Amino acid sequence: MSTKLTNLKLKIWRQAGPDDAGRFETYEIPEISDEASFLEMLDILNERLIEQGDEAIVFDHDCREGICGTCSLMINGQAHGPQRASATCQLHMRTFNSGDEIVIEPWRARAFPIIKDLMVDRAAFDRIVESGGFISAPTGGAPDANLTPIPKPVADAAMDAAACIGCGACVAACPNGAASLFTSAKLSHLNRLPQGQAERFRRTEAMVDTMDDYFGSCTNHGECQAACPKEISIDMIALMNSDYRKAKFKNRKNLSRI
Repeated sequence: MSTKLTNLKLKIWRQAGPDDAGRFETYEIPEISDEASFLEMLDILNERLIEQGDEAIVFDHDCREGICGTCSLMINGQAHGPQRASATCQLHMRTFNSGDEIVIEPWRARAFPIIKDLMVDRAAFDRIVESGGFISAPTGGAPDANLTPIPKPVADAAMDAAACIGCGACVAACPNGAASLFTSAKLSHLNRLPQGQAERFRRTEAMVDTMDDYFGSCTNHGECQAACPKEISIDMIALMNSDYRKAKFKNRKNLSRI
């Protein structure tokens, strides 16, 4: 049987636009079902604000199934909130108690400028993927699945990396604002598979160099792994760094032959 959480106090970051100073505003929200998701709670608050003639709170959302990665919120100082291995949309109000004060902010990272309220611009991730997050494949009919044998440990590791939803929690949690976990996940799921080998080192160099243009440096705090809703391992950062060192040697060697 569901219960009602009463007298919740929400401190929510409001910012009219990228150039606005921004400030916290406090809202009292009574009688929220503990079965409601965190985003449903914000929906209810917005409905009440609109009924009162106030401006609704802007926040990102899409699938609400922990897949799209858009529900990027800092909740009481934690990326996606206190529940491990879940996105904000998978967080339910039963995690909190009646009378709690909940502080809600957007991602805090230089590379993710605030658009409005709780919405940030994560286009820097797109720049990384555009620089090399693809493979070149000939057109034509799809080959039979068993024509390219892939050892199961390799396939499993590639799928673990592909689980990254690009939400940006790793960047928001990192004291340096680094994107190494995101970039290494995108590299690992391509670089481990046979189809990705032809461009492996060119891809690695391009994506890491682009990452460095926008984000801070990784110093192995490990906060990224703890905040990741898909539990991507920081082992992938070590693999990325190894491939990057090889790429610098191999790509320079290849250029000298031209």
